[in-house]
Amino acid sequence: MSLSLYVMVGFRRNQLESNEAALKYFLLGAFASGFLLYGIALLYGATGATDLGRIGDFLGGSPLGRDPLVLVGGLLVLTGFLFKVAAVPFHMWTPDAYQGAPTSVTGFMSAGAKAAGFAALLRVLLRALPSLAHDWQPLLAVVAMLTMTVGNVTALLQNNLKRMLAYSSIAHAGYLLVAIVAGNAEGSAAAVFYLAVYSAMNLGAFALLTMLGRGGDEPVLVSDLAGLGFRQPLLGLALTLFMVSLGGIPPTAGFMGKVLVFGAAVKAGLVWPLVVVGVLNSVVSVYYYLRVTVALYMRSPEGEPVALSLNVPAVVAIVLTAAATLWWGLQSQGLWLAAQRSVSGLL
Repeated sequence: MSLSLYVMVGFRRNQLESNEAALKYFLLGAFASGFLLYGIALLYGATGATDLGRIGDFLGGSPLGRDPLVLVGGLLVLTGFLFKVAAVPFHMWTPDAYQGAPTSVTGFMSAGAKAAGFAALLRVLLRALPSLAHDWQPLLAVVAMLTMTVGNVTALLQNNLKRMLAYSSIAHAGYLLVAIVAGNAEGSAAAVFYLAVYSAMNLGAFALLTMLGRGGDEPVLVSDLAGLGFRQPLLGLALTLFMVSLGGIPPTAGFMGKVLVFGAAVKAGLVWPLVVVGVLNSVVSVYYYLRVTVALYMRSPEGEPVALSLNVPAVVAIVLTAAATLWWGLQSQGLWLAAQRSVSGLL
C-alpha cells in the first residue's frame, strides 16, 4: 500500500512540488516501516508467532506479558501505525504530501489509506495486544489529545485548502484515537462508524476540488472559492454540506460520528481530560470549516473567476457522498449496526 502511495503522490513528474512531496513521504515512510518491522520481529521473538490471535492468546495466558521485549515490540509497532494514520508526533509528512499530490490522489489518501491504517491498528490492538491495554491506553490518550489540538490549531492558520484539509485529517485521526482508547466494544464500533462517515465527507470535498481549475493549475486557496456559491449553487451547497459535516454540526453524519465516539469514551470513564479536550477541539474546528462557507457566499471574487471542469466521475462521487453524508446523519442506525457486527469478531 505504501509503495503505491509514494508513486501516486509523485504522479505529476514534471512538477517540482509533486516530486518533493513524494520524496519526503518516501523517506519518512521507509523510516516508519523500519519501526513497524522491527517491532514485529521483537514480538515474534517474545511470542514465537506472527498470527494476531496466537500472539493475543500467548500474552493473555503467560507471565511474559510484562517482558520488556514485548513492551518495546508493541511500542515500535504502535509507532509504525501512528505514522500511517498521521497522528502527532508522526504527522509532518501529511500537509506536504497532500499539497503536492494530485487532488484526486489526496482524496484517496485521506480516506482509503487512513481507513486501512486504522483498520490494521484496531486489529492489532484488539486481537494481539489486549493484555497490554493498561500500557497502550494512557499512551494513546495523550497522543489523541495532542493530535486533535495540533491538527485543529494549525488548520486555523492555513489559507491553502489542501493543507487545511490535511491538518483537518490529522485532527480527525485524534477523534478516532479517542474511540480506540475507550477500549470497549462500543468504542471499536464507533471508530468503524466514524471511518465510514469521514471517508464519505472527505472524498466528497476532494472530488469537488478536482472540478475546479484555472488553466493547468489547481486552485487550492480559500480565496479562489469566493462567490462560487452563487455562480454554482449546487456545488456550493455540496461543499457547504461537507464542511458542516466535517465540523460535526447536525444533522450530518459527522455529528453522529462524534456523538458515538465521545459517547463511548464517556461510558469508559474518560470524560476528563480526553472527552473535554475533544469537544473543545470540535468547537475550534468549526471556525476554519465555516471560513470556506463564508468565502462561498460572503466574498466577492477577485480577478478572473475560477474555471469549472465538469466531469462525470466527479459529479457521481459528489452526489453519492453528499447523499451518504445526509442519510447517515438522519438515519445512522443501519451503519451503526453494521459497524458493531464488523468488530464483534475481534472482541
